[in-house]
Amino acid sequence: MVEWIISDGLTPYDDAVAFMEARVAAIHSRTADEAIWLVEHPPLYSAGTSARAQDLLDARFPVHPSGRGGQYTYHGPGQRVAYVMLDLNRRGRDVRAFVARLEDWVIEALAQFGITGQISEGRVGVWVPRPDKAPLPDGTLREDKIAAIGVKLRRWVSFHGISVNVDPDLGHYGGIVPCGISGHGVTSLVDLGLPVAMADLDVALRQAFGTVFDPA
Repeated sequence: MVEWIISDGLTPYDDAVAFMEARVAAIHSRTADEAIWLVEHPPLYSAGTSARAQDLLDARFPVHPSGRGGQYTYHGPGQRVAYVMLDLNRRGRDVRAFVARLEDWVIEALAQFGITGQISEGRVGVWVPRPDKAPLPDGTLREDKIAAIGVKLRRWVSFHGISVNVDPDLGHYGGIVPCGISGHGVTSLVDLGLPVAMADLDVALRQAFGTVFDPA
């Protein structure tokens, strides 16, 4: 059984990490159910284990070392962060397969709004092709990132998770090289012309989770 938790307002990042640490320990000891926790954060940058100092261009917001995989990313109002606390002892001890399922989860949720999300070779996360924008100098089709993924495992219980841009201030990404990727950009549901509310995405995520992680 997976417990779904939705927090109103803006959750301080350190409070979120403390909650996840405690919940992961409880899941491992079988004293708590698995959980998906949906939050928004105040503006901040999160540094993964592969973050490079040169990719922090302007520390205009607090910078939090996270211990998750990946590089620098931004969290802030208008972005849905889904913290994923699942027991891979029960779901298969395969990190690559788990990350692929997280990507599939986001893609399935975005499809409910008519968005074709995709994964790109060598780039973790979910991207949206932008034929409406000028291609890269080498002629490559430009893509914008709409969702980031970064996880950590402790005794095969996951935490951290995904973030999906609903309507954040995309200018806040200017302080970092998001996930170490240059050339391509970032986007959001609203930036793509879809008047989607946070609650709408929450419904889509819950429906898609059942399809990808717990199919009948």
